[in-house]
Amino acid sequence: MTTSENTPVAVSTKTDKRDTEDAIRGATEYLIATRQAERALKAGDHAPSFRLPDHCGVEVASDILLRRGPLLLTFYTGMWCQACSRDLQAFESHRQEVEARGASLVSISQQTVAENAKAHAKLKLGFPILCDRGGRIAEQFGVRWSIPELFRDIHSKSGIDLPRLNGDESWTLPIPARFIIDQAGLIAYSEINPGQSGSFPPRDVLPVLDHLRKLRAA
Repeated sequence: MTTSENTPVAVSTKTDKRDTEDAIRGATEYLIATRQAERALKAGDHAPSFRLPDHCGVEVASDILLRRGPLLLTFYTGMWCQACSRDLQAFESHRQEVEARGASLVSISQQTVAENAKAHAKLKLGFPILCDRGGRIAEQFGVRWSIPELFRDIHSKSGIDLPRLNGDESWTLPIPARFIIDQAGLIAYSEINPGQSGSFPPRDVLPVLDHLRKLRAA
């Protein structure tokens, strides 16, 4: 497993940009200090299966995707985190290379289907964003965390209304993370990013997919 601790750049209006930066910076420091990323599944672990609605409300099943080839899975915090959205756009720029290697690319977010649809359209993505309401799948992958009361107030003051954006009152989020799952359902690669943005560019996953393709051809 690879862990990155980059502090993200926040997004908001000019009036509350500083509050948003404080909210994300505080969350980053909390995640690193409490070593939340160590709970995440690692290479060699069996990946949980899932069936989740995409940004159009259409159910997507991991077992069906894995029949076609490996699965590149990202966990996405939300549109309010600019660095996280840039990460998805970076994956979009490499999507054709991923698909050329026989793999599928999907992202999972705790945002509502409607919010995911907005993100998908704004970021102009060619891969789906799935709705994991309440973070059940994120929890199974070991990347769901609960925001402490202090940071809830900071999020609210900065305009990050998670109960509205995510459609539940749990005040939980996924730690931004990347997994590659092989067709046997085993995790071949994991990268957990408590800093809310990946320090390793998406192209770094391509050698892993190349290796899996060679194994399939052998």
